[in-house]
Amino acid sequence: MATSTDTAQRGSARLRVQRFGTFLSNMVLPNIGAFIAWGLITALFIQTGWIKLIGDAFGYDGGYGFVSQLGAWTNADGTPMHEGTGIVGPMITYLLPLLIGYTGGRMTYNDNLRGGVVGAIATMGAIAGASVPMFLGAMIMGPLGGWSMKKLDALWAHKIRPGFEMLVNNFSAGIWGGFLAVIGFVLAGPFVQAFSTVAGNVVDFLVERNLLPLTSIFIEPAKILFLNNAINQGILTPLGTNQAASAGQSILFLLEANPGPGLGLLLAFALFGKGAAKSSAPGAILIQFIGGIHEIYFPYVLAKPKLIAAVILGGMAGVATNVAFGSGLRSPASPGSIIAVWASSPPSSLLGVTASVVVAAGVCFVVAAFLLKIDKSADDGDLAAATAQMEANKGKKSSVAGMLGGSAAASTGPIHSIVFACDAGMGSSAMGASVLRKKVQGAGFSDVTVVNKAISNLSDDVDLVVTHRDLTDRARSKSPSAAHVSVDNFMGSPRYDEIVELLRERNGSGAGAGAAAAPAVGGASGLLARESIVLDASGDRAAAIQQAGELLVAAGAVDSSYVRAMHERETSVSTYMGNLLAIPHGTNEAKSAIHRSAISFVRFPGGVDWNGSEVRFVIGIAGAGDDHLALLARIAEVFSDSSQVARLEQARTEDDVLAVLGAMQPA
Repeated sequence: MATSTDTAQRGSARLRVQRFGTFLSNMVLPNIGAFIAWGLITALFIQTGWIKLIGDAFGYDGGYGFVSQLGAWTNADGTPMHEGTGIVGPMITYLLPLLIGYTGGRMTYNDNLRGGVVGAIATMGAIAGASVPMFLGAMIMGPLGGWSMKKLDALWAHKIRPGFEMLVNNFSAGIWGGFLAVIGFVLAGPFVQAFSTVAGNVVDFLVERNLLPLTSIFIEPAKILFLNNAINQGILTPLGTNQAASAGQSILFLLEANPGPGLGLLLAFALFGKGAAKSSAPGAILIQFIGGIHEIYFPYVLAKPKLIAAVILGGMAGVATNVAFGSGLRSPASPGSIIAVWASSPPSSLLGVTASVVVAAGVCFVVAAFLLKIDKSADDGDLAAATAQMEANKGKKSSVAGMLGGSAAASTGPIHSIVFACDAGMGSSAMGASVLRKKVQGAGFSDVTVVNKAISNLSDDVDLVVTHRDLTDRARSKSPSAAHVSVDNFMGSPRYDEIVELLRERNGSGAGAGAAAAPAVGGASGLLARESIVLDASGDRAAAIQQAGELLVAAGAVDSSYVRAMHERETSVSTYMGNLLAIPHGTNEAKSAIHRSAISFVRFPGGVDWNGSEVRFVIGIAGAGDDHLALLARIAEVFSDSSQVARLEQARTEDDVLAVLGAMQPA
């Protein structure tokens, strides 16, 4: 038990780091175009840029007047050659941090523009409060601005008199944004500057003592586990940008983005591999080295974990080469393509950067080839299983890994039976199956059955199994012959559309008419009593589960022990369904505590943080038999329809809620 608990805690910690890294990258990646623009302008117009370098090479002795103005050239004594600061400095000082702050604020306010505006205002305070480019400050103040504005807006939501909404919204955003700008100036700016100074000193310490290559021991395995976003976007990119602003380039941009290790590994498989790994490696090389999608080589390492030594040594060799040449990039190389790497290289570093890629690829190739040659196994591991593991690590389907044979599409034969499985088989799986069934039948595949089951009841006679990504390994052990699809959003997962496309590929185009709609069932009142509806709740996730469970207890549907099982269920697999909905319910072992089927409905107008996702509707579920499944199907259809969700958000009475749920046909 202790070992199982430790493993679960490590997996949970890894997922939290992944989510944090994804959060950071979602602020930076939409603005990579701005980074590239700044990098190109820097490469062309600064005093050591390409224009002057080429001009000097051809003996041009002109004044470079316009170019020197754009690049803010200086005289020999360090004084500016022209009035103004050019375009390079203001872009890195103001434009890039403000874009990140705006994106972070908008992102944390559910893509609301007001959150972005307040995030940008708050970021401006941090920019003015420090003398270094304020990327870390933007990553703090931007999301803080959007999140806090969202909370403030919730305080007076639906309480503003008609006609005054714009006045209140504008003044509240302006006042709060101004306050956060002052906080950023006084606190965030100095704090980030101090952090940048300390972190820069650490980097200098490692460089001076030739220890920087050791970072590959952590970075390369982190890439395989999809923790690289937290390292790259959270640490390397901000520090590298600060370093590039003062030194003209930074080696930090190449610690993670160097395409050499992946190239070397794939070359080794192409020449010395076996089976599917050998045949797929040449195509993977193009995707990885030219396209810059490093994730394509991760399954090859997962299939043979000892090859992690090859990519670590390759990464260390690449970093050591850059240290020896004193080379680096002007701006981040994203994606990590050789084209992006060359485009971000200053002229003085082009040779060193190219050498670092070649050396990294060579070292990784030699080590990987040796390990593959001494390997006595008949093939190169289960690449399909490794790809599935990679997608589970990533938390979503890989856009390029289908060619490796790891997705459901890799197997052959028609699909006639689909099972949506969860731990207890009575809540989330029922709703997920309802949504998927509607899509399958709507596409005309009336001969394909879609049912829900508990994982413990799975057998190996089904064609396709759909589970939450945290349960896929358990489901695969019960149904090893089936294709397995992992989802993390039960209400609107894009994987459902992929399943329909897979059915078209395997089964033909479909019957075209779809299955007949299920007959309507009675209203919701039999399972959902008015006394079990709460429209104005507040609290955190634990309090929400507790309230939903206590309503079931008060209705006489369950014993109090069932509420404890609802909390226990949440610690193993989230009951978040997507579209603002969570459906907490007990574990499979807690079914004995259920007296009759019932549900409870709790609305949180201010929202609940449900392990990183926003939830406004919490529906507690107790299912003794199958009589609750029709209502679950109805709930699934409601929350797949934005207009019905809006009706529930606007509901004033318990009857309004019952009218929405009772009016829906089962999916």
